[in-house]
Amino acid sequence: MKSVTAPVGVALSHGFTGSLPSVVPWAEALRHEGFRVVTPLLPGHGTTWEDLATRTWHEWYDAYEAAYLELARECSTVVAAGLSMGGALALRLAALHPVAGVSVVNPGLVIDDPRSHVSAIIRYAMRSVPALGNDIKRPGQDEHAYNRVPVAAAHELKLLFRDTVALLPRATAPLQVFRSTVDHTVTSERSVAAIARHYGGGDIRLIRLRDSYHVATLDNDAETIFSRSAAFFHEVTGTDSDSEPVTAPVRTEEPA
Repeated sequence: MKSVTAPVGVALSHGFTGSLPSVVPWAEALRHEGFRVVTPLLPGHGTTWEDLATRTWHEWYDAYEAAYLELARECSTVVAAGLSMGGALALRLAALHPVAGVSVVNPGLVIDDPRSHVSAIIRYAMRSVPALGNDIKRPGQDEHAYNRVPVAAAHELKLLFRDTVALLPRATAPLQVFRSTVDHTVTSERSVAAIARHYGGGDIRLIRLRDSYHVATLDNDAETIFSRSAAFFHEVTGTDSDSEPVTAPVRTEEPA
């Protein structure tokens, strides 16, 4: 195996109300493929839902962008990846920075809950609502998400999605989208439809996951995500798939 002196960097984000355990296995799999991976813990996550209620979507994006900028200083090429809301962050990054490719898992760009239409108002009367965490088909998995969703943060999520959709025509990097056929969090296909309608690049690859729910990175199709995203990143960056694993710690089409 050849050593990697300037590996490809992967900026990888977890989702809304979730935390690093939801993407660490994906990050580890990519690291063993020779990629350098940074997985930022987004502000307001991994603490309390009350903390999340005080944060803005700009803070989430800024933390993710900082991970990209760190990798851009260290690596020859950078790609973007994310789960759920992390997918929206990755798509926004691709619209604003020269990433070589994007891989997203069950990305959110449209909120299916009808209450989102009045979130700007109800956030002052209702602090939080019950969360649907651990939407995972495989038993025994835990993404360490909050059990409440702060309405103020849900409103910020809506603003992030709106801003990202508006920027999608500027994103042109090859895009890989993993989509679970059953997803109780991003319930409709409207987010995937928004990508198909607005994404500026012509290389969009949709991979259906038939044995996983929303947090597919911890579910039965996780190995498909890990292997297919690694192969995709090797392809779009022109790197070898037999590169040596990066020893620095990870910071934290149809399946065949």
